[in-house]
Amino acid sequence: MPLAEIPLCVWRTRAQSFTFAGQSVRYWTAGQGEPLLLLHGFPMASWDWHYLWAPLAQRFRLIACDMLGFGDSAKPLDHNYSLLAQADLQQALLWHLCIDQPVHVLAHDYGGHVAQELLARQREGRAELASCVFLSTGLLPECHPLQMAHKLLLSPLGWLVGRAFGREDLVRSLSQTHGLDTHLSESALDDYWSLILSNRGTRILHKLMGFARERVLHRQRWLDALQQSDVPLAVINGADDSLCSAPALARYRQVLPGIEISLLPGVGHYPHTQAPAQVLQQYLALREQPLVHLPHKATWGELRQAQP
Repeated sequence: MPLAEIPLCVWRTRAQSFTFAGQSVRYWTAGQGEPLLLLHGFPMASWDWHYLWAPLAQRFRLIACDMLGFGDSAKPLDHNYSLLAQADLQQALLWHLCIDQPVHVLAHDYGGHVAQELLARQREGRAELASCVFLSTGLLPECHPLQMAHKLLLSPLGWLVGRAFGREDLVRSLSQTHGLDTHLSESALDDYWSLILSNRGTRILHKLMGFARERVLHRQRWLDALQQSDVPLAVINGADDSLCSAPALARYRQVLPGIEISLLPGVGHYPHTQAPAQVLQQYLALREQPLVHLPHKATWGELRQAQP
């Protein structure tokens, strides 16, 4: 049964704001129970979670924000749009909401790299996570080649490429990463373009793309955090995801044997908007069942029993 969407115009009316690094950040909360932090991908925004928002809010306390440079949050020209700074933002938001218990994380794409940094901080005693599920995230940079548009944004002329980026470029990029059986409506494309244009976002697209270099820089630290994590980890991936392809997933199984991997047939890089009911089913199943795990890693069942 299809899940009901929340129109963007309605989603925007439910936003709240707080200040981080002197900039306005838009965020959303809903539900009660164990806190679940939702981290969006590049170049999207938290509206990506709108299909899953209501059903997840029936079970968990949801927290999501448009990270700086994304969606309706501020997009200053002189800001350092690093993944580490975005992790700082997530921790500041949790502090702002007075959340003082370990949080579960569900993260897509770019947000998955922010989650990797949070896992590394957990290992260092600077963050508290209860579990982490990666949704179509390039966990190993060598397994995930960049699209041509991404390479251009990283080039010395990236600032010019970003300013010239238009709706048709967005359509072209999304068409390359969606599964064969799923297509976005013109209305949805208009909404996504509206989120990119908000606060003149094309001016800083090249700065946001700097995450591609960061994931190489922090590869070993993040890999160590994944391999030595003491919280349950899992991956939900579209089987037709060109950015997280079958060879990449095979490599995950080699170096990350403790991570459960679920594949969604016919789905591309955006499972939570292409097949939200399947993602919901998979996520709830993971929260109820133990995972295959490394020695000394907690299972989902053990984690639930440990919760107060």
